[in-house]
This record gives sequence, structure tokens and C-alpha cells, in this order.
Amino acid sequence: MSRRAWSAFAAVSVLWGIPYLFIKIADDGGMPPLVLAWGRVTLGAVVLLLVAGRAGTLHGLRERGRWLLAFAVLEIAIPFPLIALGETKVASSTAAIVIASVPLIITLLVLRFEPSERVTGRRLAGLLVGFAGVAALVGVDVSGNGGELLGVGAVLIAACGYASAPLVLKRHLIDLDPTAVMAACLTIAAAILTPFAIVDWPSAAPSGGAFAAVAVLGFVCTALALVLMAILIGAAGPARASVITYINPVIALGLGIAFLGESPGAGSLIGLVLILIGSWISTRGSSQSTRSSTQTGQAPISSTP
Repeated sequence: MSRRAWSAFAAVSVLWGIPYLFIKIADDGGMPPLVLAWGRVTLGAVVLLLVAGRAGTLHGLRERGRWLLAFAVLEIAIPFPLIALGETKVASSTAAIVIASVPLIITLLVLRFEPSERVTGRRLAGLLVGFAGVAALVGVDVSGNGGELLGVGAVLIAACGYASAPLVLKRHLIDLDPTAVMAACLTIAAAILTPFAIVDWPSAAPSGGAFAAVAVLGFVCTALALVLMAILIGAAGPARASVITYINPVIALGLGIAFLGESPGAGSLIGLVLILIGSWISTRGSSQSTRSSTQTGQAPISSTP
């Protein structure tokens, strides 16, 4: 990869490892999940609209309206509030571990939308190992706790959105300016989330820490990270970009332990290891397949929390 791609890779790996910490801080500070999601999306939209408008790159987006809407819904409007909801029920590190299953979901999507792909040999083994990790997480650490099961389920649905959205980006939007694309998608998502945020508006003002956390999520983990991820996709291709999924949960796990006093159970640790191993195995195709998917952009990538 080029130096530009490596720089984007390092930045996105960190920027998408830290949101779980700030989402938890906002949740604990009294910020309702839908308001939290709306706040970070709106802040990100304002910043990127100003930048893209000043650069004059917003023209030409109207023709891609349906794809911008699809990406906005799959990448932002559905996952952001679901992760915020999930973290009201489970630890931030648990949410990050569930999101680590994105490459496994990507593999299933590729098998569905790429008829030439087959679940055989190494890929089948990787899927089985990865889903065994999810089973270990759910069965050991959250089994029997209805609230935690609800939280894991919400985050898992978000992971499905993250696995689907990049396919839309790579196939239909990657030739456009990344800042303009993300500005438009964040604006669409903010409009979708606005009525839900109004309904979920808190009766008491959240803490100052909650507002600060939303600001960090909006400006840094949403606006900046989404643009950098789009740049990374274009510079390195989807196959290499997907490797950030192996780094994000490790960062989130460390931050949860260091700053939130979280103590992951045996199921979480075993699940993390199995999910990462399974994801790595299931996404390692033949060299020919890897080159082909990278060149044609047929494989989706993992995405943001």
C-alpha cells in the first residue's frame, strides 16, 4: 500500500476503536440512544457540508440519490442508534467484540451476491470458528440475561448494516468525492433520525460529559473517520481495508478496561479470539480471488461503529 493508504489505515483503526468508549460515556451521562445518534450524525453532517460546499464538490450527487440513501440507511441511520441502544445493556468491549463479526457477515454476503464463491474448505472452517466465538460470547457471558441479550442483538443488527453498506459505496459511489458523499449521507441520516430523536428527547438535561462525548463522536469518530475510510477504500481496495476490523475491538477492549473499569468475562475473551481467527480465515481466499476482488471492487468491507 502507498504511504497515503497506510496513514489512512492507521488513523481509521484508532478512530473506530474509540467510539465505543464515548458512546458508553454518553449513555451513562443520560443521553438517550436516538438523541445520541442524531447528535453525532448532525454534527458530522454540518462539518462535512461546510467543507464540501466550500470545495464545490457537492454537485453531481443528485443522480446517485438512491445509492446515497441506501448507504445512509445501512451505514448510519440503522447502526448508530442500535449500537447506542446496545451499549445501555452491555459493556462497550462486548459491543466492539460483536462488531468484530462484520467480516463473517461480509463473507456470507459475498457468497450470496457472488455466485462464483462457494463455502468450502478454509472459508467454511473460518465461518464455523467465527460463529463459535459469537456463541461463546452469548452463551457464557450473557446467557440468561434478557437485557444483555437484547443489547447483543441490537449490536449484531448494526453489524449487518456495516457489512452491507460498503458494497453500495464501492460499487456505486467510490468515484465521487469522499467528503461530498459522506456529507450527503450524514445529512440524509440526520433527516431520518430527527423525528425519532424528538420522540426520545430526554426530560432532564444529560451531563456535560455526555455532551462532550457526543461532540467527539460527531466531529472525530463520524465526520473525520468516514472521510478517511472512503479514502482508504479508494487507495487500498476493500480487501486490505477490511483488516481494520481486526484492530478496532482490541482498542475498544483496552479502553473499556482502562477508563470504564470493565472486566470482560471468559466468554468475551474467548469469543474475541475465535471471532478474529474465524474472520481472518474466512476472508483469506486464493491469491487469484483476492487480486480479482480488489481490482473489481466486488468485495465489501467492514465499517464504522
